[in-house]
Amino acid sequence: MALEQIKMPQLGESVTEGTIEKWLVKPGDHVNKYDALAEVNTDKVTAEVPSSFTGIIKELIANEGDTLAVGEVVCTIETEGGATEEVVEAAPEQPTAETVKPAEVQKHAAPVNREKGAKARYSPAVLKLSQEHGIDPTLVNGTGNEGRITRKDLLKIIESGEIPVASQVEQEPKAEQVSATPQTQPAAAPKTAPVNVPVAVGDIEIPVTGVRKAIAANMLRSKHEAPHAWTMIEVDVTNLVQYRDSLKTEFKSKEGFNLTYFAFFVKAVSQALKEFPMMNSMWAGDKIVQKKDINISIAVATEDALFVPVIKNADEKTIKGIAREVNELAAKVRSGKLKSDEMQGGTFTVNNTGSFGSVQSMGIINYPQAAILQVESIVKRPVIMDGGMIAARDMVNLCLSLDHRVLDGLVAGRFLARVKEILENITKDNTSIY
Repeated sequence: MALEQIKMPQLGESVTEGTIEKWLVKPGDHVNKYDALAEVNTDKVTAEVPSSFTGIIKELIANEGDTLAVGEVVCTIETEGGATEEVVEAAPEQPTAETVKPAEVQKHAAPVNREKGAKARYSPAVLKLSQEHGIDPTLVNGTGNEGRITRKDLLKIIESGEIPVASQVEQEPKAEQVSATPQTQPAAAPKTAPVNVPVAVGDIEIPVTGVRKAIAANMLRSKHEAPHAWTMIEVDVTNLVQYRDSLKTEFKSKEGFNLTYFAFFVKAVSQALKEFPMMNSMWAGDKIVQKKDINISIAVATEDALFVPVIKNADEKTIKGIAREVNELAAKVRSGKLKSDEMQGGTFTVNNTGSFGSVQSMGIINYPQAAILQVESIVKRPVIMDGGMIAARDMVNLCLSLDHRVLDGLVAGRFLARVKEILENITKDNTSIY
């Protein structure tokens, strides 16, 4: 018999961790390879963790509600044949003087009693978090299996503001023990203190789900790391509206799904991205990565979450093809059948905020992309035409948020002007939906 580890998989591009929402197995259960073991929430998708082996579940390392880094062990499984994989154990590093919190926010605590000769086991995520916040893990009572410290345990301590540390004598590390921690990961977003909100009779307290926590964390990271800039342009889409309206009934009867205005906007954006490839870029710390493929992320909302599926190679698709994919992806999101690979690879986001009646908004960039375009509601407005005549025209605002580390106003302005030009020149005479 061999003991194998099941680790937290990579469930999406830029996803670094996942939360165990629900275990689908228990110790002693027999599972086959590829059987679902647990439901996991990330900031991008809710997915199932499959088994990599056939065998008997030995131990559930993580509890429901625990958040684990990608690559961290979630459970062990006993299989037949092969060598037993050893669990890597790490002795905790003492926090350096630079990581110690001010004395007024620290609490002195006695070390947690452990079995004599037992070696404490800490995951990479726990070690990193404890070092960042000056927490001595030997003073923390873990709630995981066999008293193991989880990331959730540390987050509770950080939120409380009461950081347990040993006495000053015990805290001071020897010179030869201090080593610099390599900065291989991006800086963590600033932590916010817990908010004490008074709850009155009749108020409703809604628990924050794993998906909502993940969305909040990703949005916070985007706003803290990316210096957002914003610009807006108005577009006369009267000809586009007339063209689409003349086709929609026949199209629905023939194809079985709606021909939406949004498909025309996605097509125009993907065409403009080919001409202005810098807009299709990402910030990578010491370099900017200009992506070859044009993969458009679209925002789809449910009652309590926001998902961002991706239209791959949108520039190679017709308006009909884009309309079909938008319809299929939205249906999968709302039925809970969206796959993790359908959330990956996005290079630029187009958000249909106009579907809610919005006429102006500033989107938060879908990290690590460099820009997001909000397509607002199409409304009839009086417009002064050439010659001074006033006419009722179908107008729409396009609102662009951009990462100013990657993009400057010049390229963003030219990109928007090109999208405007494409949209204003869509007619039945020069535009095919097939």
